[in-house]
Amino acid sequence: MRQYDLSPLYRSTVGFDRLFNMLDSMAGSENGGQSYPPYNIERTGETAYRITMAVAGFGERDIDIESKENILTIKAQRNEDESERDREILYRGIAARSFERRFQLADHVEVTGATLENGLLHIDLVREIPEAMKPRKIAISGSDKSEKQIDASVATSKAA
Repeated sequence: MRQYDLSPLYRSTVGFDRLFNMLDSMAGSENGGQSYPPYNIERTGETAYRITMAVAGFGERDIDIESKENILTIKAQRNEDESERDREILYRGIAARSFERRFQLADHVEVTGATLENGLLHIDLVREIPEAMKPRKIAISGSDKSEKQIDASVATSKAA
């Protein structure tokens, strides 16, 4: 894997510390990264996103979704019941092992809902920027020349 030196960017930017730390941590964990369960991240609208995870073998009771301080955490632990313990599995191709997956969310991204259908967990997200942080047009006030213009006859009478 290639190593990129991001230190020149640290010197020329302000307020992007967290972004560069995330890039550094992603570069370091790429080879030993977690690959289970597989997931997709897609954009479903201008400010809407969806995370889809393949969670075959897990039910709604087995999955816990939590959003706290810009981190979305998805945990799943499958509880085996009595009938599953008595069976002898000859080949296990469906990995129903416990997992914990974390996603770093950008500022102002909120989870709007989650659904589980056909073994896929869909988590819908939306980015809502507060009105105070949205770009706004600033009017440029020009000088009104009629107010600042001095009448020549008034200026000469005051001087005399």
